[in-house]
Amino acid sequence: MGITTRRDGPIALVTIDHPPVNALPVAGWFELADALRHAGEDPTTHVVVLRAEGRGFCAGVDIKELQRDTGNQALVGVNRGCAAAFGAVYDCAVPVVAAVHGFCLGGGIGLVGNADVVLAASDATFGLPEVDRGALGAATHLSRLVPQHLLRALYFTARTITADELYRHGSVLEVLPREELDAAALTVAAEIAAKDTRVIRAAKEALNGIDPQPVRRSYRFEQGFTYEMTLLGAGDEARTRFVNGAALDPAGGPPPAETPTRER
Repeated sequence: MGITTRRDGPIALVTIDHPPVNALPVAGWFELADALRHAGEDPTTHVVVLRAEGRGFCAGVDIKELQRDTGNQALVGVNRGCAAAFGAVYDCAVPVVAAVHGFCLGGGIGLVGNADVVLAASDATFGLPEVDRGALGAATHLSRLVPQHLLRALYFTARTITADELYRHGSVLEVLPREELDAAALTVAAEIAAKDTRVIRAAKEALNGIDPQPVRRSYRFEQGFTYEMTLLGAGDEARTRFVNGAALDPAGGPPPAETPTRER
């Protein structure tokens, strides 16, 4: 459990497996960043598939870890860890195909928003509950998935959006039954992997080079407001409410505020 990597020929499959809800602690974000970076640096890797086990793709950061810290070391660590993991997806030398099921929240959006190709199970939902947690961040990455005004509505309300809705916006390539997701991700990955990896690696670098959004800088700018919220006390108060609410959930989370709230 944790972060694992296995190979399927030229395809590296990086899996998030951190029960109960794949909410990663500080060390987990850095571990994920290392796994993605090493996979891309391996000359035998032609494409990476980023996937998850368990109830959902990723519920973001481990807020309980933050609240156990009497200082701000964990907060600084998780912010740097998230930046490292999101950057590792974006800067991976080969394309990253994200296969998303269940909930994709907070830090999960940071991973998926930086991926090159996104496939989703029909049960997948995407959202940023940051404002309810006294934090700010990953709007940079959500803006790569939805138009600007929808981004703002989702951000301010902490609502979620479905895989079908993202498909209609063109940010999800395919929506499939959960049991078909891994096979579909491997099919797309194999199509990419069959091409000349020298060309594909150059294409990845070229696309990043013409990207109009400086994702690393804009995300770090957002994170500065998380520090402000902590200094003002709003961050700690929101995280305490979350932890107390999560303690009431015998299933271990995510609590009701992180489940889908937007249906069509």
